[in-house]
Amino acid sequence: MKSKIWTGVAVLALLAAGMTGGAQSRRTSARQIPQFEVDPSWPKKLPNNWVLGLVSGVNVDAQDHVWVLHRPRTVKPEQKDRAAPAVLEFDAAGNFIQGWGGPGDGYEWPETEHGISVDSRGFVWLAGSSVGKDNQILKFTQAGKFVLQIGHAGQSKGNTDTANVNGAADVALYAKTNEIFVADGYGNRRVIVYDADTGRFKRMWSAFGNVPADPKPGEPRFASDDDEGPGPQQFNGVHSVRVSNDDLVYVCDRDNQRVQVFTLAGKYVSQVFISRGKMPPSTAAGLSWFGRPLKDVEDDVLKDPSAASRTAFSPDRDQQFLYVLDRRHQRVLILDRKTLETLGSFGGGLGTAPGQFYVLHDLASDSRGNVYTAEVNNNGNRRAQKFVFKGMGPSTR
Repeated sequence: MKSKIWTGVAVLALLAAGMTGGAQSRRTSARQIPQFEVDPSWPKKLPNNWVLGLVSGVNVDAQDHVWVLHRPRTVKPEQKDRAAPAVLEFDAAGNFIQGWGGPGDGYEWPETEHGISVDSRGFVWLAGSSVGKDNQILKFTQAGKFVLQIGHAGQSKGNTDTANVNGAADVALYAKTNEIFVADGYGNRRVIVYDADTGRFKRMWSAFGNVPADPKPGEPRFASDDDEGPGPQQFNGVHSVRVSNDDLVYVCDRDNQRVQVFTLAGKYVSQVFISRGKMPPSTAAGLSWFGRPLKDVEDDVLKDPSAASRTAFSPDRDQQFLYVLDRRHQRVLILDRKTLETLGSFGGGLGTAPGQFYVLHDLASDSRGNVYTAEVNNNGNRRAQKFVFKGMGPSTR
């Protein structure tokens, strides 16, 4: 059966279904969630026999063009002369549009490329995750022309420093206030907000809206799998920040295995835990991957403290669904954005086949409801994938 091509209007109508009508309609629609199918042909081949290093970031612009950020320095030694530029633009069909990036005059390129965000005004924001070195945020035009740098490499003075970041993971513009929200989470433990035009500091906060604080001597880097209750009072690994249409800030506190929700001012609203606690061991048997038993590889992922890693919203006006990257299970969870209830998931778990993941790192959605993912692992996948929205179907929960 030939796949249907869903228009933007059709997608919005499908995702909005159930938001009007009687109580029975709402109960029925609550069990309907987006359905996805991987497109194994996306993206198409890069020019010049270019190859990718670790693919750390993916984002979608207002034209539904997909922007991919990778780390050219991590390309395998025998392929160094074919390393693609760090920033790559594709159209929705997967055709290559352009590539740029790297050191240049007037700015300090990050040592470890990490996050990419294309804002509603057409600017490209980049963040680097090297702690103690990547203390800056960069802003470019879509053609790669440098516009603004916030902070300076090697200058961070910790969580009280409002002029520099320290291994920032993610950047998101909120156009209504012309502010950028930064997930400053590899070296610091905070969300920090700047004016998008001038780079002027506005405000910052940590978990539960607390004042960000440097770790105390001996304080554990990760939350314990034995933890219960509300969790630590400071972030551990702020890996993503996204702002919804109704002025809520969604923060992935990755190493504390949770997503926390705030007002624009940083007032705590709610949280949800993702794959918290001890995970049951892998049941894989008789298979080998990368020279190791598959069971051992799966157990390593399940025991990794990192869980809630990135979020994205469904494209309907009310953004009914929140997509959360569950790194421990190598899948994308589908949550009701308002209640934070998990409704289902997609992605085929650990593997190299289309639709499988190793190791999931970023995701983004476009106006037609499609979802894009990025994978980053030295011994695993180095790719971006497209999951095509196929309409609404029954919840898997």
